[in-house]
Amino acid sequence: MAKTKTWAKAPSPCISVCKFRDNGHCIGCGMTKPEKKRFKRLGGKAEKKGFLTLLVARLEASGRLGYWSRMYRRRCAKKDRPCPLDKLDSAPASPAPLDKTAEAA
Repeated sequence: MAKTKTWAKAPSPCISVCKFRDNGHCIGCGMTKPEKKRFKRLGGKAEKKGFLTLLVARLEASGRLGYWSRMYRRRCAKKDRPCPLDKLDSAPASPAPLDKTAEAA
């Protein structure tokens, strides 16, 4: 089986809503106009992974992650590309727990 290049072929996080009403951030994808341009120029896996990690955190904080992730997965499927969110979800947990109740267990 050929190894797919998930990060190299990752489509832009834009989900074609493009309404910048949230302090310059798009209400669909959470990116600013300069960030949309910057994503096109990101080179390697580390840059794209870091960008998407920060974007996912921003969308989660604003309560828009659920909708965006469904639409982004649909976009990846339409373009017949592997979805990088699968790699983010399956990434190993950070050594320091974010939830204090996890430490007590």
